[in-house]
Amino acid sequence: MNSRLFCLWMVLCAATSVMAEESDDDAQGRSTEYDFFETKIRPVLVRHCYECHSAAKAEGGLRVDFRDFIRDGGDRGPAVVPDRPEASVLLTAVRHTDPDLKMPPKGPKLSDLVIGNFRKWIETGAPDSRYVTGTATKNSVSRPGAARDHWAYQPPTASTPPVVENADWSHSDVDRFVMAMLKENGMQPSPDAQPLTLLRRLHFDLVGLPPSPAAIDRFLTAQQKDGMDAAVEKEVDELLQSSRFGERWGRHWLDVARFGESSGGESNISFPYAWRYRDYVIDAVNTDIPFDRFLTEQIAGDLLPSDDDAERARLLTATGFLAVGTKNLGENNEKKFRADLVDEQIDSLTRAVMGSSIACARCHHHKFDPFLMEDYYGLAGVFASTETFFGTFTSPANSRSGNPLVLPRVSGQKILHKSLSPRKFRELKAKFAVLETERREIEASQKAVFAGKEPKKRYTLREILTNLWRRGPVEGKLETLDDEGQALPLAMGVLDAKEIVDVPLLARGELGREGEVVPRTFPHALSHTGAIPIPAEQSGRLELAHWLTDKKHPLTARVFVNRVWLHLFGTGLVATVDNFGTTGAAPSHPELLDFLAVRFVSDGWSLKRLVRSLVFSRTYRQASAYDANVFQQDPDNRLLWRMPKRRLEAEAIRDAMLSVTGELDVSRPAGSLVATMIGDRPISLVGLDRKLPQDLDGSVYRSVYLPVIRDRLPDVLNLFDFAEPSYVTGDRDTTNVPMQALYLMNSSFVQDRARNLATRLKQESSDDDELVQRAFRLCFGREPDADEQLRSTGFLSQNRFVVGAGKTDGDLAMLSFCQAMLSTAEFRNLD
Repeated sequence: MNSRLFCLWMVLCAATSVMAEESDDDAQGRSTEYDFFETKIRPVLVRHCYECHSAAKAEGGLRVDFRDFIRDGGDRGPAVVPDRPEASVLLTAVRHTDPDLKMPPKGPKLSDLVIGNFRKWIETGAPDSRYVTGTATKNSVSRPGAARDHWAYQPPTASTPPVVENADWSHSDVDRFVMAMLKENGMQPSPDAQPLTLLRRLHFDLVGLPPSPAAIDRFLTAQQKDGMDAAVEKEVDELLQSSRFGERWGRHWLDVARFGESSGGESNISFPYAWRYRDYVIDAVNTDIPFDRFLTEQIAGDLLPSDDDAERARLLTATGFLAVGTKNLGENNEKKFRADLVDEQIDSLTRAVMGSSIACARCHHHKFDPFLMEDYYGLAGVFASTETFFGTFTSPANSRSGNPLVLPRVSGQKILHKSLSPRKFRELKAKFAVLETERREIEASQKAVFAGKEPKKRYTLREILTNLWRRGPVEGKLETLDDEGQALPLAMGVLDAKEIVDVPLLARGELGREGEVVPRTFPHALSHTGAIPIPAEQSGRLELAHWLTDKKHPLTARVFVNRVWLHLFGTGLVATVDNFGTTGAAPSHPELLDFLAVRFVSDGWSLKRLVRSLVFSRTYRQASAYDANVFQQDPDNRLLWRMPKRRLEAEAIRDAMLSVTGELDVSRPAGSLVATMIGDRPISLVGLDRKLPQDLDGSVYRSVYLPVIRDRLPDVLNLFDFAEPSYVTGDRDTTNVPMQALYLMNSSFVQDRARNLATRLKQESSDDDELVQRAFRLCFGREPDADEQLRSTGFLSQNRFVVGAGKTDGDLAMLSFCQAMLSTAEFRNLD
């Protein structure tokens, strides 16, 4: 062998020897690492777990036959979290410490020795040699990911309106979709509603008030002169430009935004600055801010640029959406309070915008929709990096103080709490300084005791609580004042926190069972956009808003369009307006829903343009007449063969009463009763304040400005199915119960309205026939028929009686007549 080949052979031998040595060492290391798993863990999994949690069967979405699968976990989250036994659901299951989670489910609990082996295995990193092969995939079994194919999680597609035979009936593309579905089922649409019926419908739907006699005359004149289409167009355009539109449709969004002026729960502390968010919503709807911008302002207004202080104040106020939800202010555990606050924000935002709650994935993968625990905790990091300002102070009833959000000062700004004189301001600061010094001394004393040292002074629990509860109101008051003692403009809202964090996944959602940290991110199942990077120095709320308002997002536009449809047609195209998930209803007209969603986005996300197009449709113009044959075929009117009869909402009933009596004050009040009279205090004390109206009403402003106190609503709102302010509510319940009739009979509010209606009618005419006609026009928007005219005038004349000295008492008869008009089904229902 020549020298060159010999050298080459020697080098190869040396290299092979080194490689063999390294391979042997590595194999021995792996063998030692995996021996414990192979001898102590894997046999137990095969014997007790594979039957229900392997390729053949994966109950609860859990497979334990591969390393990646057991770490990913199932519906309850990761079964094994390396190095973290308390966060591992598998260990909880085998220990039988949770009555709802015991493995094996049948048969005796595993021995303490075996359970100890599982704990030791997890503590040492859970080494597992069962790597996934090319043929083994998690999708080979039923997983939440299968729900990704659900129709609602696919981007909406533009549909071409169908060609229909009866083209003359259709006024719009909406009508063509509806007519095609009716034809397919052998049905016909209903005739058009009577002009005055349609006018009353338009007024209540768009502004929440009945048409005035002047509006009736104007509409009838326009109809006779220019035709029905032109008269409707003119009326609709005027209603859309009215400030009353924002009050009506802003209230619809406040239902969804779970707007409330108290915290709810056992403590139930008032929120004196919540009214600013209410006013922001009304103004935004009136100016027709595009819905994508409207959402962005509420999610991340503080992160948007502004040209001046007025715009900055408006954008900060918009973030009240994230602050006005319920809060357990009686919670003493700071971490739990913060976790529950984040959970409420995630739940409310995703339900409101997406019609799906990702909060269901806090404790386990969503059981029905394609959202994993990693999705939840990715969002949780966004909101954990957000500071929420709600403006309450510590007191015996409130364990959690929350700073108010200070707004820039703007000319003409309403500030409803009081400034202090220089003397009182100095006294308050001095009082706080004394209490703060005492607080520091208490802290030093407690630290010494915990360190096993003798403090200078020992403080009793009573002394500690006294300091806490005396300091809370003083500190709370100082937070509402500037350095000169002048009242600051305050709101509820959010800002990015000083510390931006990612949060760990919690096994079963329980504090103390932290798993791996989940980077801030958005649900991966909805892959309508590419990955959106989140800046390290920001929470990610702005990026979340952009993700939600992307034109390809499968839910945002669909959900909102469906909510609008509900308010005009009585039922959503998707009947479950707050649930677009796999357990929700399928759309009655899927192509129409997608058509409207796509057009809504292309039209600039304009609510007013959307409403205008829908009320111009022939579908909306239909009568609500009953047809027995068609009803048998479609009793729920899902095919839209008629307009449904609808009961008015509580606010519309109350506002209509004030409107027909001429008492309604359409100006905007300063704040609300919570801000001006109740202030920051427990709602349990409200009933003891004799200065407050007994029913928390006592005004003649529109009902949208009534106080919305959780668990203590004004009577009219409570009795007539007002939206529960603790929850996202896209579709209110509608009930018909005896308490409503009793309210209409006995309420001082209704009796006062009847009295004032009688006064108005008598001032306008002394003739019974004219009085009756005027009453019907005011209350029902129409003329009485012959029978109604005869019965009404007969009632008035027959119930006048002599009371002495030749005098008659017509007031009682007139009062009874007017209260009967306000209490009729026709007054509180819409055809």
